[in-house]
Amino acid sequence: MNFSDLFHHFGDLTVDGLTKGSIYALVALGYTLVYGVLKLINFAHSEVFMTGTWTVLGAYTLFGADEKSGVAIAVVATLAAFVLAPLASAGTALAVERVAYRPLRRKGAPPLIFLITAIGCSMVLTEVFGQVLHAFFGQPFGRAAVSIPTLIPTRTWIDVGFMSITNVQLLVIIGAIVMMICLDAFVNRSRLGRGVRAVAQDPDTAALMGVNQDRVIMLIFVLGGAMAGVAAVLYTIQYDITKFDIGFLIGVKAFTAAVLGGIGNLRGALVGGLLLGVVEVYSSTLFASQWEDVTAFVILILVLMIRPTGILGESLAKARA
Repeated sequence: MNFSDLFHHFGDLTVDGLTKGSIYALVALGYTLVYGVLKLINFAHSEVFMTGTWTVLGAYTLFGADEKSGVAIAVVATLAAFVLAPLASAGTALAVERVAYRPLRRKGAPPLIFLITAIGCSMVLTEVFGQVLHAFFGQPFGRAAVSIPTLIPTRTWIDVGFMSITNVQLLVIIGAIVMMICLDAFVNRSRLGRGVRAVAQDPDTAALMGVNQDRVIMLIFVLGGAMAGVAAVLYTIQYDITKFDIGFLIGVKAFTAAVLGGIGNLRGALVGGLLLGVVEVYSSTLFASQWEDVTAFVILILVLMIRPTGILGESLAKARA
């Protein structure tokens, strides 16, 4: 165990973990929203994130932005990515709901069928993206990781001796927290948010009170997809890569974060994501990078053995305005 590196670089490692965890948290919000209302684990949500990363690359290509671009083009391309990626991801999530899940709901399919369908949708989206990209762009775009231009140069903004924080890390962490606050406020304080909580608590009673269940379900998929789209932009800014199956491992980690924080709880998704990211970075320093996934899931198991509902066990249905 390398306790020396962990001790001497504790501050920097913590910031790295919070940066990684912020992305997990944003993706986890989609899992939490859908589970809170439908009690469905939407495993296709990882491909919603993947769609967002490719949309970022498309936005940069559309504006001809790369490392050599001027500030004006870089700013415009980045802003376009922050608009287009959430729209693309939200559209993908909505399409999955309309095509795959809604027919099953209308037929009264059992939960197991929903779960199998979710896994199937995930595999279909992954392979379709892989085959389409391979057909249009060849092997480099089809299966290998693709570099995304770095439009925001990394610079150290905060240096307090025991840790340094870059501008990109601040953007990722603050961006995730702001999006979480906005989503939490929307669900807890808006009229549409009250409809979401009503359907989550008792869909039959909500329908009698005039709440359109189909619209609420469409809304949660759109909101969850938009959060994944924002996460995709922040991920590409931080790590500068994408690939056709990039969503698989991140989706599993985000689901783990949602369960760790208390699936069905929006604030729990943020807490679980941040905690998971920090644990991963610490474990990769103590042991080796290949052990970070093992450590993360061991922590999850231990937490669920002690508190099966997760760290913040209150569900979306019990959230109060």
